[in-house]
Amino acid sequence: MATPRFRVGDRVRGTTYVPPDLRRQERPEPFEGVVVQIGSGYDKVDAGRAYLWTRLADHTERQSLVEETELVVREGQS
Repeated sequence: MATPRFRVGDRVRGTTYVPPDLRRQERPEPFEGVVVQIGSGYDKVDAGRAYLWTRLADHTERQSLVEETELVVREGQS
């Protein structure tokens, strides 16, 4: 079994995901934070794309695509 690219608690950075229907109101933005959820949590929703939820320092959360996110620090490492 392959090791997952990210784990809850990892520090990551990337660009927020904005769904196509919201791109007139929102723009993708860079972020850095801690992974709080991997995947949507709903069966088959992530079939086409893998999502990641990250909590920022201001305690808000951002959604990103796994492929557009990079690991900064693995949980438990400094």
